[in-house]
Amino acid sequence: MSNATLALLITAAILAQVAVLGLLGWRRKRAQLRVLQRQAQDAAVGAAVLIGGPERDQGLDPAPLAQDIPAPAWPGHREFVVQRRVIEDGNGAVCSFYLAPADGQPLPTYRPGQYLTFKLEVPDPAGGPPKALVRCYSLSDRPRTDYYRVSIKRVPPPPGRPDLPPGVVSNHFHDQLKEGARVWARAPSGHFYVTQDSPLPVVLIGGGIGITPLLSILNTLSRRADPRQVWLFYGVRNGAEQIMREHLKTLSEGWPGLHLQCCYAAPDADDLLGRDYQHQGYVDLQLLQRTLGFGRHEFYVCGPPAMMESLVPTLEAQGVPTADIHYESFGPASLNKRPVPVPTTRAAAMAVRFSRSGKTVPWDGAAASLLELAEGQGITVDSGCRAGSCGTCETRIESGTVAYSQTPDADIQPGHCLLCIATPTADLTLAL
Repeated sequence: MSNATLALLITAAILAQVAVLGLLGWRRKRAQLRVLQRQAQDAAVGAAVLIGGPERDQGLDPAPLAQDIPAPAWPGHREFVVQRRVIEDGNGAVCSFYLAPADGQPLPTYRPGQYLTFKLEVPDPAGGPPKALVRCYSLSDRPRTDYYRVSIKRVPPPPGRPDLPPGVVSNHFHDQLKEGARVWARAPSGHFYVTQDSPLPVVLIGGGIGITPLLSILNTLSRRADPRQVWLFYGVRNGAEQIMREHLKTLSEGWPGLHLQCCYAAPDADDLLGRDYQHQGYVDLQLLQRTLGFGRHEFYVCGPPAMMESLVPTLEAQGVPTADIHYESFGPASLNKRPVPVPTTRAAAMAVRFSRSGKTVPWDGAAASLLELAEGQGITVDSGCRAGSCGTCETRIESGTVAYSQTPDADIQPGHCLLCIATPTADLTLAL
C-alpha cells in the first residue's frame, strides 16, 4: 500500500469520525432545544396567568407535583362526558378515554400516578336490573384543567376458560361508552405518585397495562423538564401489545434525561431489536443491575401479580431502602399495599353496633373485615375494590377505634374508616 493511499484512508476515517460526532452533537442540541422550548412555553403560560392574559385553560399549564397539590377536589361523584376515544396498541385491546367535566368547570389537579374511581350502571346480561359497579382506573396523562384521561385494557375471559365471562366493567367501557357517553367518578386519589423533593434518579418499571400511572408520571416530568435522570423499563410480550409506542419514542428523542428500555418477552417476526425494543425477556433484577449500574435510585413499580411478587421483594432483599420503593399493583396481587402491624393488645370481648340498623353484633374474628360483618347481617353497604383503594365503603365512626390489615390507599375523612380492610380494636359504633 502506497503512502498516498494510506494517507487517503486515514483522512477518510477521520472525516467519518467527525461526521458521526457532528451528527450526535446535532441530535443532542435538537433534544436540548425541545426541552428549552417546553420550558419557554410553560413560562409564557405562567406569565399570561400572572398578568391576567387570555391563556386560561388550553391544557398547557405546567403539571404540578405532590408539593403543589391544593386541598381536596370535590365530594362524592362528578359527572364526566367521554370527549374522545383513542386505541393505543396494535391489538386494539387498550383504549384511552378523554373525560371532560359535564359542568364545564376547570378540573382540579392531582398527583401524577393517582387514579379515578368510577361508579357505573352496567346492564345485566340476564335481563335483570342494571348493576351498580365500582372500579378504579389510573390516570394516564399529566394533570390538566380541561380533561382527565384513563387508558383501559379490555379484559378477556381467563386463559383456557372461554366459558367464563370477560371483565364486566372494562368491556362496558370499550363497548358501550362511545363519544358523548357520560360517567360518574370520584376525585383523583391514591398514594402511588412521584414527588419532586428527591434528588435521586427515577426508575419507572411497568408491566403491560401497568404502565398507565407511569405515563402520568413520565408526561409530568417531561413537561416540567425535570433535571433528574429517568429510566423507563416497560415489559410486554411483543410490539402489538406495546402501548403508545410513538409517544414514547418521541419523548425519548426529545428528552435527553429519559432512558427508554422496552423489554419484549416474545417478540414477533416484525419486531426489531434496537428499533422497537432494547431487551428480549422480562424486567428482572439482572437487567436492572446491568443497565442502571451502581448508585441509589428511586423505584416506581406497577404491573401484574407475577411482576410485583418477584421484583419488589427482590429489590428489598438487595438492600434498596424501603422508602425508595413505591409500587402499585392491579388484579389479585398480594403486594397491593404494605401490611400494617395490628395491635397485639385487644379487649377480650368487643361489640360492633350499627346505629341506623339497630343491630349489635359481637366481634369474634370470624369475619375478615367490618364490611364482611355488616354484609353478614344483611346490611347493605356500597363497596367496590374491597382492598382499601376506592374509598366507596368509607363509613363514619360514631365511637370506638379500628385497625387496618394493610395501608389504606384511599384518602379517609377524619372520624371515618374503610370497612373493607378494618377490624375493631374496641367496642365500636358505626353509622350504618
